[in-house]
Amino acid sequence: MSEYITTYTGKHIYPTDPVPEFIDIVDIAHALSLICRGNGQVKTFYSVGQHCIQCAKEAQARGLSNRTILACLLHDASECYLSDVPRPFKKTLKGYKRQEEKILNIIYQKFLGAMLTEEEQMQLKEIDDALLWYDLENLLDEAQYGEAPKLRTELNYDVRSFESVEKEYLELFYCLRDSLALSI
Repeated sequence: MSEYITTYTGKHIYPTDPVPEFIDIVDIAHALSLICRGNGQVKTFYSVGQHCIQCAKEAQARGLSNRTILACLLHDASECYLSDVPRPFKKTLKGYKRQEEKILNIIYQKFLGAMLTEEEQMQLKEIDDALLWYDLENLLDEAQYGEAPKLRTELNYDVRSFESVEKEYLELFYCLRDSLALSI
């Protein structure tokens, strides 16, 4: 058995020792459009890609910087190489968390030019947590307690083809990248 995974674009990625040059936004968009949110334990298919797009749209609606919007789009990109692990289990996997952080840092460095600031991390976490609240309510019919987080976007849990999610993800990525004048 090999120590690498072969990506959609044919690259070989070593998840425990990724090479930044082989991290590809096309692989990320493709994989995230096919990975089901919540480890598949949902009423209907809703991809991690859809979630990331929704996070980016929420950041945009809140008037956050284009860099933060792009970070929101990329915040689960490590799952392209490591898969999605539910939060309760992820908390117990110290090695996974370190590896996820390592890959995400490479992704942020490559596509944002630098790591996230503490403020950007807090803004992203606030949006991600708010959307998780609604995901649990809508995708699992699991009543959440406390006041519903305020969103500035409308949520859409329609089942979408992976092609449409992948296309929207890439369009949003390139638009944001171009607005930041980053060459990737």
